[in-house]
Amino acid sequence: MNLLLFGIIATIAIGAVIYFVIQQQPRLKGQDHKQLAAKQRNPSECTIFNLEIGDIIQHLGIDWVVEGKLTYKVDAYSWFEYLLQDDEKIAWLSVEEDDIVEVSLLEPTNQLDVSIPPQELNFAGDIYKLEDSGTARMTRTGLTMRRTAEKCEYFDYQGSDKKVLSIEIWDGDIEVTIGEKISPRSLTILPGDGKTVYRDLG
Repeated sequence: MNLLLFGIIATIAIGAVIYFVIQQQPRLKGQDHKQLAAKQRNPSECTIFNLEIGDIIQHLGIDWVVEGKLTYKVDAYSWFEYLLQDDEKIAWLSVEEDDIVEVSLLEPTNQLDVSIPPQELNFAGDIYKLEDSGTARMTRTGLTMRRTAEKCEYFDYQGSDKKVLSIEIWDGDIEVTIGEKISPRSLTILPGDGKTVYRDLG
């Protein structure tokens, strides 16, 4: 009987020691620290000047995803072009501020064959006149298709109404985009998670 009682007491004592030791040991890393939630961006803080990869731009029923950003710089002046994608459709959102904010939505076209950009050109029945040209230095974020040179020559044309046409030369490669100026108020911006949605376009 004494041996049985002694065994019970010894078992309880050993259990108490083990419990005490476990309580004194530091917890495994990660149990003591809650994972920090990803920083959430307030939609009211998202503007056409600070768009990020993965943001959604809603315009005329299309949900464009921001896949890349180009910053053009000429001396102290700079402007942006965001690469937008909706499934297989591609567009560029041009944003610049020179006294007033000007926003244009342009899509690439291979229907205009030009080797030397002229002062005036006729395209799809519209006359476009050269408004501005020069050479800009580039910085980029995300996907920018074939726009990978450190500099580009640009030629910006103005057509009737709000139509615009742009010719850019990247290391000898000529890219033509056509579109129109739009009101920034026609855009709805939804913050994304900072990640590209579509495959690499090259």
